[in-house]
Amino acid sequence: MELIKPGRQFDFMSKRWLFMGLSGVLLILSIISFIVPGPKLGTDFKGGTEVEVAFNSAVSSAEVRAAVTKSGFDSPDVVSVADQANPNRYLIRVHEVSALSEQQKATLRDRMCLPPENVPVPEDRCPPAVRATEVKFSPGGDKISARYDVAPDLEGIKKQLEGIEGVDLRPGANNPLVVSERDHKVELYLKSKGDQLMDGLRQHLGADKVPDQALRVEWIGPKAGAQLRDAAVKSILITIFFIMAYIAFRFDIRFAPGGILALVHDVGIALGAMVITQREITLSTVAALLTIVGYSITDTVVVYDRIRENLGKHRDMSFAAVINFSLSEMLGRTILVSTTTFLSLVMFFFYGTGVIRDFAFTLVVGIVVGTYSSIYVAAPLTEWIDRRFFGSNGAKRKKVSRVRAQKRADAVV
Repeated sequence: MELIKPGRQFDFMSKRWLFMGLSGVLLILSIISFIVPGPKLGTDFKGGTEVEVAFNSAVSSAEVRAAVTKSGFDSPDVVSVADQANPNRYLIRVHEVSALSEQQKATLRDRMCLPPENVPVPEDRCPPAVRATEVKFSPGGDKISARYDVAPDLEGIKKQLEGIEGVDLRPGANNPLVVSERDHKVELYLKSKGDQLMDGLRQHLGADKVPDQALRVEWIGPKAGAQLRDAAVKSILITIFFIMAYIAFRFDIRFAPGGILALVHDVGIALGAMVITQREITLSTVAALLTIVGYSITDTVVVYDRIRENLGKHRDMSFAAVINFSLSEMLGRTILVSTTTFLSLVMFFFYGTGVIRDFAFTLVVGIVVGTYSSIYVAAPLTEWIDRRFFGSNGAKRKKVSRVRAQKRADAVV
C-alpha cells in the first residue's frame, strides 16, 4: 500500500522554524500548567486511601461525596466507574491513610500502661493483666501487637482503647486475640480508613444502599508515595540518558541531541496535556510515558537511519536536502504505522474505564507528538548541529557538488 507516490518530494525544512516555534510554545504551556492549575497526583504518589464500592441502589456522586465529607474525610474525590453490571459503582479517594500518628501512638502506649522510661506506671489503673511490656504498631496502622508478663485480660485491654480519637477496634469476637499463650502475646486489629469510610457511608446513606464490603480497598502512605514519585522521575531520566548513549554509538554525536530533545519534547507535552485536562498522574501514567519514549525513539531512529543512508548515496546534496529527501521517502510508512497505533488507542480511550482511559489518553498524545517531533524537532536540530559545529562537512559536500557539476559541464562540451 503506497500513500505517497515514489519520487514525490516535500520541503519539510523550509517550515522548520515555524514548527519548532510551535513546539516551544507547547512546552512553555506545559511548564506553566505545572504551576497553574498544577498536577493532580494520584494516591500512588501523594498517599491516601482508595475504596471502590458497588452500591446496592441508585446514588449520585454528590450524595456519596457529601456522606464521605460528613464522615470526617477532607476533600474526597468521587469518580463514577462505568460498569454495565452495576451502574452504581464508584471509586472514592481520600487523602487520609490508616497509619497512626506519633501522638496517637503515644496515647496508645499510655493507655496500655507502657509509659516512657523512668516514668512510673499508675498502679490504680494498670494491674498486671492489662500492663503491656511491649507494644508494636504495624506499618499499615491497622494492627497492634502487645506482650504481657501474665495472662492478659482481653476485655480490660479492649476498654483501654475506648475514646481515643481516630482509633477504633474492628468489630469481631476474636478481637483482641491471643496469638501466643506462652509469651502472652496479643494482637488488636483496628479499623482502617477504608473501614471507617464504609461505616460513614452506611450511617449517612443508609445500610440498605451500602454493601457489607467494598470491592477493593488500597492505601499508600505519604513517605512511600514520595519514594515512588522520585523513583518514577529517576526511571525516566535514566531511560533518556541511555537512549542518548545508544544514538551516539549507533550513529554519531550529531544525531544524539536531536533525538534526546525530541524525547523531552514528547514527554513534556504529554505530561502537560495530562495536567491541563486534570487527569491523575499515577504509576500507570509513568508506564505510558516510558512507552512514549520507546515509541518516539523508534520512529526517530528509523528516520535517522534513512538520513544516514542517503548521506552516503547523495553526496552532492546539502544536509537539508538530504533530510527532505529522506523524510519524503519515509512519510508513507510513518503515516501508516502512526495511524494504526493511534486508532487502536482511540478505541481504548473511548471504551476503556478508569486507569485504562488515562493510560490511552497519554499514549494518544504521545503518538501524535512523537510522530511530529521526528520530523520537525529531531531532524531540523540535527541539521542545525551539523551546520553549526560540523561546518567542514557541509563545505566538503558543497565542494563535491561543485566538482561533479563541473565534470558534467566538461563532458557536455
